Amino acid sequence: MTNACLTAAAMLLGLALAAAPLAASRAAELQLLAGGGMTAMKDLAQQFETATGHTLVIRAGTTPELIKLATTGGPFDLAVVPREVFRDDAAKAKFVPGPTIDIARVGLGIAVRAGAPRPDIATPEALKATLTKAPSIATIPASAAGAQVLKLFERLGLADAMKAKTRALGGPADLVKAMAAGEAELGIFLINVLTAPGLDVVGPVPAALNQDVVFTAAVAADAKQAEAAKAFIAFLQTPAAQATIKAKGMTPG
Repeated sequence: MTNACLTAAAMLLGLALAAAPLAASRAAELQLLAGGGMTAMKDLAQQFETATGHTLVIRAGTTPELIKLATTGGPFDLAVVPREVFRDDAAKAKFVPGPTIDIARVGLGIAVRAGAPRPDIATPEALKATLTKAPSIATIPASAAGAQVLKLFERLGLADAMKAKTRALGGPADLVKAMAAGEAELGIFLINVLTAPGLDVVGPVPAALNQDVVFTAAVAADAKQAEAAKAFIAFLQTPAAQATIKAKGMTPG
């Protein structure tokens, strides 16, 4: 059996194991809040739906949007969102008390429009020089990753210099679209988001300056489908789900 076949078999086994406890239960519709940078979520949801018969309705957004959805956006069953959401007391109160479960993490990267020259970002010094020379930079300030980008600018001593040339976008899709259209020379955001058609990823931010955004899961305190929500979180920790997370440029756990 080829390696590809073995991998496929392992993924199917993981799905089957995740689905087994639910085989006899009625199909549920799960309301899920998801971080916009969790690029693996669509594939993960499809796999879970196929294995269990459940369906997921996904509402994605940036950290401020997710806090608003959790607190005023109506009922939901679970969330897979940046840790920063749980640092908001009002949002945290909407979840079952106790520890959350980390599902995936990913750091910052830098991209250019497809075919454009790739600048040097190999060291903190090289990155600082590249940012200083760049006429325009795109990111999503109103997000957990965007907050990391702003901290990066501060650590490099460029906070004030970057304000005038930073193009603030509303979400991952907007960022990719703007970069592909050449509306900014550099894009700085989660590296998995930047791995998209129309963009060339230059590389990750140097390790000394990088910090992961961690996506963590929890069940809503008022979940109508609590057992199915728990099953989805359990599925996200299976080898099959972890393989999908890795394939999308993220690190499981």
